[in-house]
Amino acid sequence: MENPTKSQNPKFAFFNDKIIPISEAKVDIRTNALQYGTAVFEGIRCYWVQSEERNYVFRMRSHYERLLDSCRIMMINIRYSCEELCNITIELLKKENYREDSYIRPFAYNSGLDIGPKLIKNNQDFFIYTIPLGEYLNLSKPIKVCVSSWTRIPDNCIPPRAKISGSYVNAALQKTEALLNGYDEAITLSSDGQHVSEGSAMNLFMVKNGKIITPPVYNDILEGITMNTVIELAKNELDLEVQQRPVDRTELYTADELFFCGTGAQVSPIGSVDGRITGNGKMGEITKKIQNIYFKAVKNELKQYSHWCTEVK
Repeated sequence: MENPTKSQNPKFAFFNDKIIPISEAKVDIRTNALQYGTAVFEGIRCYWVQSEERNYVFRMRSHYERLLDSCRIMMINIRYSCEELCNITIELLKKENYREDSYIRPFAYNSGLDIGPKLIKNNQDFFIYTIPLGEYLNLSKPIKVCVSSWTRIPDNCIPPRAKISGSYVNAALQKTEALLNGYDEAITLSSDGQHVSEGSAMNLFMVKNGKIITPPVYNDILEGITMNTVIELAKNELDLEVQQRPVDRTELYTADELFFCGTGAQVSPIGSVDGRITGNGKMGEITKKIQNIYFKAVKNELKQYSHWCTEVK
């Protein structure tokens, strides 16, 4: 295989049950998922370790297990087992031969061409593509965030525990409002407006008096795989107490540290909320420790977590 250039465009996609040139992977403009958002997806990170000249996919199986859960909620049958999805992903990455960090996007969708929003009596399909991807948010310095006027959608409207494509209009409204008002990101409140939920497309952690606090699943959050990773690393490697409990908006203003986490965001420090400085406005000590140990884990430097890392070989 040829050596790719830095930040190349992807060459291939898994589409219609086989790996083909990405230029040939096309959907009809009448596709139900395009019209109505009737699709589910995942975002998975693959890390290039220069010292080993190897790629590692991080927590691939966990992501595909969540994708299959999302499919069950949306009544989508993609015909592949978790093991088959992992194998297809590795084959696709081998063909791309990235020598930089990359991102994997599996997408299961209603592919029928009939008008009307429904989850049954519809053709369904599945594809995967990958792209080179570095930092989604600035990890070197804290970002400015606001509490969005757009609340998070509740489970009984569009379930936030499933990564449903149509539900990300909610995230787009939150993120766009933040950017238009001079912020980098948004924090959302739960659907009842009473408690903190998460970021526009990432989970949220607060540090107060040496304890780590994050909203519970019943506050309309995505059950984040990176969130789960951070909790496990904080408890096992840093011996920190982690609480999953409701968080009030004003607790954000008095927090010692705040940070986002997610596949895209990774571990991203927050420096202010609604113009109120968090801590001293710099990356907090605990956030820095978690960020450091997280990047060791995703690059297979912590052998006790090697089961999270799948080598592309």
